[in-house]
Amino acid sequence: MILRKNHLQLATSCSVAALLMASAASAQAQDVTIVQPGAVGEGVRVLSESEASRLAFNGYAPADVEFMQGMIVHHQQAVEMSQLVADRTNNEDVTSVSGRILSSQADEITFMREWLTERGERVEWEGMGHTAHMGMMGMATPAQMDELATLRGTAFDRMFLELMVRHHRGAIDMVRDLHSTRGTAADPVMYEFTSEVVNDQTSEIERMRGVLAGLSTDPRASLAAGVFDAGEAISNLRHVAFLRKPAGFFDPENPAGLRPEILPEEEDEEAASEADESAIHANHAAMTAAAEAEGGQRHDHQMAMAEAEEAAEEATDAEANPEEEAEEPQRRFAQRGGPLSFSQTDIAFSGDLMVTGNYHGWNAYRLGEDGMPTLVSSVVCPGGQGDVSIAGDLLIMSVEDTRGRVDCGSQGVTERVSDERFRGLRIFDISDITRPVQVGQVQTCRGSHTHSIVQQNEDALIVYNSGTGSVRETEELAICFDDEGGDDRTSLFRIDVIEIPLDDPSQARITSSPAVFADPETGRLAGLWTGGDHGDETQETRRTDQCHDITVFPSLNLAAGACSGNGIIFDISDPYNPTRLDAVTDPGFAYWHSATFNNTGDIVLFTDEWGGGGRPRCQAADPRNWGANAFYAIVDGQLEYRGTFKLPAPQGETENCVAHNGSIIPVPGRNIFVQAWYQGGLSVIDFTDPTNPFEIAYFDRGPVDEDQLVTGGYWSTYFYNGRIYATEIARGLDVFALEPSEYLTAEEIAAAEAASFQDNVFNPQTQYPVTWSEDVIRAVEDSRNGG
Repeated sequence: MILRKNHLQLATSCSVAALLMASAASAQAQDVTIVQPGAVGEGVRVLSESEASRLAFNGYAPADVEFMQGMIVHHQQAVEMSQLVADRTNNEDVTSVSGRILSSQADEITFMREWLTERGERVEWEGMGHTAHMGMMGMATPAQMDELATLRGTAFDRMFLELMVRHHRGAIDMVRDLHSTRGTAADPVMYEFTSEVVNDQTSEIERMRGVLAGLSTDPRASLAAGVFDAGEAISNLRHVAFLRKPAGFFDPENPAGLRPEILPEEEDEEAASEADESAIHANHAAMTAAAEAEGGQRHDHQMAMAEAEEAAEEATDAEANPEEEAEEPQRRFAQRGGPLSFSQTDIAFSGDLMVTGNYHGWNAYRLGEDGMPTLVSSVVCPGGQGDVSIAGDLLIMSVEDTRGRVDCGSQGVTERVSDERFRGLRIFDISDITRPVQVGQVQTCRGSHTHSIVQQNEDALIVYNSGTGSVRETEELAICFDDEGGDDRTSLFRIDVIEIPLDDPSQARITSSPAVFADPETGRLAGLWTGGDHGDETQETRRTDQCHDITVFPSLNLAAGACSGNGIIFDISDPYNPTRLDAVTDPGFAYWHSATFNNTGDIVLFTDEWGGGGRPRCQAADPRNWGANAFYAIVDGQLEYRGTFKLPAPQGETENCVAHNGSIIPVPGRNIFVQAWYQGGLSVIDFTDPTNPFEIAYFDRGPVDEDQLVTGGYWSTYFYNGRIYATEIARGLDVFALEPSEYLTAEEIAAAEAASFQDNVFNPQTQYPVTWSEDVIRAVEDSRNGG
């Protein structure tokens, strides 16, 4: 962060303004009485000119002092790290970073020391030193500093930049904590300094992220942007096909959902607003200077005017002869784009039928030769999220948005309470896939984000529903209650158990909404993670009041729930009454998103959707255990942590990326998983040893747009009947086939293609163990032995 000359200019300009204000006040004091009203019932007090000025003075708070003392320690460590650079790398980008830090931090430390000294405050912080404060503000630990000093070349560059990015983030957090405290940064110089910390450190972080990404030799790190002409990188896969979204499921004038650009005239208006705000701060500073002048401090009028004129001349010279060429202004875009109205979502399969969900409805395809999809039906029925499952001639669809309508209309619902609103599970008869009919609905209190078919018998389907939306008004649905006043009837902290009669789906109903997070001893509904971080350098994890996904493994009577703040396993021996067996937290998880069993049901892969899926969480400097997968073994009904995996290829700042949906690729004797990472592409992971998972194949495209972050990339990637199918949020649908490699033999791929799914159906949150013939298993074993 660079402390610019405008501190001096601000102070000098304020001196001039102060003198002018003081002169005006002196002239007016001869004719005007200055008064101060009292409280109700009290009289008016007459003030002297100096008393009035002193009341306008904005001083500083104890938190300001502590901030400056702490930031000195913070800066000193940045200097120490930067001093290591010269003897350990010749990377010009890294030396430039360290050079900027060394040239700026010393001046800033001097400024902060003088600020404290001028106010009679101690420069040293109590317990001052790196060791005392290494657990806060993003500072490196002594062990990390020692390790950094041992490294050379690229290894040094990577660790230096990763530590420095975190260090800079810590400085930004310090400022935000300060500004959130009432009565701080009232001193205009202090306010200007702390604001520049945020602006400059943010810019430096972006530069360092770019350098970090440049250290990667992975081809995915530098792909060209484009909607349908982006760069591509592929390894150990064959790209079978790409299909664009069907007609009616994208905006023809804006197929990628780009945010509108802010035009120059709009920027001028915004700049004018910012200038007005700056003028307010400058006036604030002038008032402070005037108060100081009238408070007894001696000022030489002639010297002040001379300093003001000199400062003005310097400013003019700086504008006329800038030290650096002005950069071309960056394109700017509206902060919010359109809603996810046409986003591709989840997938379900039955025989040769594939259905892809969408916020706008769903599309059905027939799978032909080489797994090639052919569109056979498009169904408009908006309401998000659009996750789908298939059971015989029934299709179930999750609906969570408040705009969803009972009649599948596109006009939405604007009233706070309406009989026309639909949030819950839709049930369609798809016996004629070209003319599906809605035959049942189950209204739920928090909508339906995802659902799981737990059991199908001769009479009914049993489905678990996970709603993550806001609680509906009781006037709209009588069974719904919010969490006001600790009402135990609250619709939070629950899942829904739904029964769908096969002979009459219109009678589908919620049989119960068990409080699966309750404390078994006290009965307290919020019995699991209550929200917050797990200590220094850990994630801020959502509280557990919902499950995002519940994946069932009926043959073992188990279910695994990714439930916002916890990973959970349930006993579903009685599917109407699931019982919690164990729950775990993970210090690297922000939001437990999805769960997948391995084929034998003794390991669960949980994913963390850090940033909600719409943020760039796979950048080079991001923590390797945040927004990742965590592997847990099930041992005697308890979850035991085994390992973590995150996409190894760094992504750019315009690529939303985090762990998302995937499925097992069934290879005998191995645990292999194909996974979506939004704009990070897809990755095939071997977690046979869950303590050491690694990538064996991948595909990635460049960002949807070079200049703006657009929600795109893969929502889901699933293996079915020998092919990988991937729904691309902004673009359409991709199909891939595995290729033999050092990681997979041809016989192993053939075994995956020959695997038998129960009833030839695949629903993402219902897992059954796949099976193989003895001949297939023997061929795989022979291939591993060189046969």
